Amino acid sequence: MPSAVSTDVSPAGPSPRRSFFSSAAEDIGSELDLRLTGGHVVQALTPGFCDAASVYLLERWLQGENSSVSADPPQFEARRLAIRVGSDTADDWEPLLPLGEVIVFPRETPYARALATRRTQLLDAVDTHTSERLGSLNDDEGRLENLLNTVSFLVVPLHLADVAVGFIACTRGPARAPFAAGDAVAVERLAARVCVALDNARRYERERRTALAIRGSLLPAAAPEFPGCRIAHGYLPAGDGDIIGGDWFDVLPRPGGRISLVVGDAMGHGPEAAVAMIQLRTAVRALAGLDMPPVDLMRRLDALACDTPGASFATCVYAEWDARRRLCTLVGAGHPPPLIRGPDGRSTPVTLTSAGLPLGLGAGTYEATVLHVPEPALLVLYSDGLVESRQTDIDQGIARLALALDSATTTTTHSQESLHALCRRLLHTPSTPAGRDDRTLLLAALQPVSEHPANLHTAP
Repeated sequence: MPSAVSTDVSPAGPSPRRSFFSSAAEDIGSELDLRLTGGHVVQALTPGFCDAASVYLLERWLQGENSSVSADPPQFEARRLAIRVGSDTADDWEPLLPLGEVIVFPRETPYARALATRRTQLLDAVDTHTSERLGSLNDDEGRLENLLNTVSFLVVPLHLADVAVGFIACTRGPARAPFAAGDAVAVERLAARVCVALDNARRYERERRTALAIRGSLLPAAAPEFPGCRIAHGYLPAGDGDIIGGDWFDVLPRPGGRISLVVGDAMGHGPEAAVAMIQLRTAVRALAGLDMPPVDLMRRLDALACDTPGASFATCVYAEWDARRRLCTLVGAGHPPPLIRGPDGRSTPVTLTSAGLPLGLGAGTYEATVLHVPEPALLVLYSDGLVESRQTDIDQGIARLALALDSATTTTTHSQESLHALCRRLLHTPSTPAGRDDRTLLLAALQPVSEHPANLHTAP
C-alpha cells in the first residue's frame, strides 16, 4: 500500500510562486464552459508542474443534487472532465481515458478521503484502486505503464462551502522531485479559483440547456405545408448570450382547410419576457382550438394578457387564411403590419382597418381586415426586430424590408426550398444593427385552391 499524508487545505504554508503553473492558469474562469475550464486547469499544471493531471467532477453535483459528502461515504461517482499527460492532448488519450467517463470510487480511495475530510492527499504512489482500474484497460501500446510509474501522487479536493464539487489529481514520475508541502498549497489555492469558475460554468450551462429546451418545445421543428399554403419561418435571438426572448410565432391548422398564422412580441428580453411569451402562445393555441372568429380571439387574448405578469404591452398580428374562399383575415394588436407581395411583383404593407392597441391594456378594440386573394400571393409576418432602429423611423424600416423582399424574389409562388432560402436571406437583411432585438419571420406562400372537397385540409 502506498503511504499517504494529509495536508491542511488552509492557506497557511509557503507562498506559492506564480511560476508553479503555466500561463493557462490565467485563463481559468474566462469561459463559461465546463470542459474548457477543465482544459485550462490541466494545461496550467502540465507539463511544467507535474507529469499528468486530471479533473473529476461529482456526478451528483453536475446533476444539481445534494453533494455534501459524509465522513465515510461507501462510494461516489465522478465524471472525468479533463486530462493531460505531458504535452499530449485529451484526444491523444481518448481511446483509453475518454472525457465524460463516469467512474465509481470506493471509500478506501484517496479521492474519497480527500472529499470526506477536505484535506489534500499526498501519496508516494498511485493508489491500488487506480492501478487495478488502469491495469485492466486494453493498452496495446503500453502507454499506461509510464503513467503508473509514479513516485508522487497528489489529490486535491474541490469544495464550495459545504458542497463537494470533485477533485484534481496530479502525478510526478521518477525524473522529478516528489511533491512538497508548498506544491500542495499551490494547487489548493488554484483549486479555490477553479471551484468558482466551475460553478459559474455549470450554472450557465444549466440555464442554457433550459432555455434551449424551452425554445425547442416552442418553435416548430419543421415548417408545415398545407394545401393552399407553404410556410417558412426563422428566428434570430438578440445578442450572443440570449437564447430566447419575447418573440413568438405559430402556425395552426383550422377546420375547413383554414390556416392560422400569428407572430407576437412580449416586451423585453430574458426569462420574464420568455415566460410571458410562452403563456401568450399557449393561449392562442387554446383559443384557436375553440374555432372562434379572429376578432373574438384577439379580444380574449387581450383579457388574458391583463392577468399575465409581463404580458402587458405585448404586440401581435393574427392572420387566418382560407384558401377555398380565397380570403385572408388579419387582426393587429399594436404590431407592425404584414407585408404582402401580389401578382404585380411589388411588396407593400397591408393597410389594416385598425392597428389595434397592444395586449394587456384591457381597452383594446380590434377590427378585422379581410383581403381577397384570388391569385397566389406571399404574406410576410415579422417582429419589430427586423424593422426598428434608433436611427430611423419604423416606416422606413418596413420600406427597407419590402425592398429587400422585392430584391430577393420575383415570384409569389415558391417551392419549400426556395421559401426557406428567402426566409434566411430576409432574417439577415441589414435593416437594423444586428443584436439589438430578436428577429422573427414567418413567410406564407398563399395559393388559392378550388372548392373540391379533396383539396380541403381538416384539422385533427
